[in-house]
Amino acid sequence: MTNPFGIVSSEAILEGAATDAYFERTRTTLEHAGKNPRVVAEVTADQFSTGSFEVCTGVKDVATLFEGRDVDVDALPDGQLFDGGPVLRIEGPYLEFAELETSLLGFLSQPSGFATAALEARLAAPSATVLSFGARHVHPAIAATVERAALLAGLDGFSHVAAGDVLGREAGGTMPHALMFCFGEGNQADAWRAFDEAVPEDVPRIALADTFWDEKSESLLAAETLGEDLDGVRIDTTGSRRGDFRHIIREVRWELDARGHEDVDIFCSGGLGPENIRELRDVADGFGVGSHITGADSVDFSLDIVEIAGEPISKRGKLSGVKQVYRTADGGHHVALADRDGPDDAEPLLEPLVRDGEVVREFDLEAASERCLEDAAAVGFDG
Repeated sequence: MTNPFGIVSSEAILEGAATDAYFERTRTTLEHAGKNPRVVAEVTADQFSTGSFEVCTGVKDVATLFEGRDVDVDALPDGQLFDGGPVLRIEGPYLEFAELETSLLGFLSQPSGFATAALEARLAAPSATVLSFGARHVHPAIAATVERAALLAGLDGFSHVAAGDVLGREAGGTMPHALMFCFGEGNQADAWRAFDEAVPEDVPRIALADTFWDEKSESLLAAETLGEDLDGVRIDTTGSRRGDFRHIIREVRWELDARGHEDVDIFCSGGLGPENIRELRDVADGFGVGSHITGADSVDFSLDIVEIAGEPISKRGKLSGVKQVYRTADGGHHVALADRDGPDDAEPLLEPLVRDGEVVREFDLEAASERCLEDAAAVGFDG
C-alpha cells in the first residue's frame, strides 16, 4: 500500500494538484484563449481593520509552496497579529499560481486559527505552565501543525511525539488513566512507583491523581508514595464529575500543604479553555489545553485579484488596488494603498517572502513566538 491512510501527498501539493477543480477548468480556458495576465492578488480575512486581532502563521509553508515559481510574494512576518487588510500578496503571471490558491489558503487558515486559540490560552495564565494536549483531536498528518502553532503562541510544550520529531523538540507528558487501570484500583501506589523506576530521570514525576478515588485522597497517596521525588499531581476530572472544579483544586492544595507538600505542583487538564484557566490560575500551577486549540475556527481567508496589468480591479465587496498594512505606535492596524504614504511613525508589515521564485526569508520559531507575544501586548490582545 503506497498510501494506506489516503493522505494527499507533498508532491500533489507542490504540483498544484491539491486544488479545487474550477482552477483546473480556469487554466484550460485561459490557455485555450491565449490569456495569462500579470496580476497582483492579496489574501485577506477582512478588508478594513475590525479591532479583533488574530495571529498569522503558516507563512513558512507558503514560502515552500511558491519556491521555484515565477512570482514575487510579500507576507506578514510569522506570528504577527492582524485585524484586517492583506496578510499576503502575490505578483506574477496568473497561471503561475492559479492552482495553488486552495493549498495556500489552507496553509494559512487553519494554523492561524490554532495559533490564535493557543494565544488566548497562553494569556489566560501568563505565569503558569501551559501545554498543548490537543493533537488527538486532529488528523495525525497535521499534528505538527497544531504543535508548532501552540509553540508560536507561547505555550511551554506539547505531547505529540512525531510532531516533536518534525519540530526538533521533545514531546512531554507522563501517564494516562490507562496506566492506572492496568495496575487496578487499590494499586495506585504501585503504578506510580513503577513509573518512577522506569522512566528517565529528566521526565517530571507528575502523578495522575483522580482515577479511582477522590482527587484529595489520590494526591495525598501520591505524595506519600514518591515523597520528595514527586514533582506534581495532575487532576483530569471529567466534566460530568467535576462540580466546583476550583473548590476541588483548592482542597487538594490545602491538604498537600497541611502535610508539608508545598512543593508539589497541581496540574489541571480536561476540556479547559481560557475562562476555566482564568478561574484556576491562582490555585493551579499548570494546564493542559486540547480541544480549545484544535477546535478553533479556521481564519476565513480568501484570495482576490486586486490589480491586472497595472490597473486596480476587484469584485464587489472587496477593495481594489495593491495595499500595505501598518502597525502604528499605539498598537493600531492600518490598511492603505501601497503607493500612498502610510501613517506617521508606522511600521509597514508586509515584507518580502519570495522574489523570482527564491525564498528570501529565514524562519525561526523562537523569534516568531517572541514576535507574537510582543505584538499581542502592543495591540492589547486579550482573546
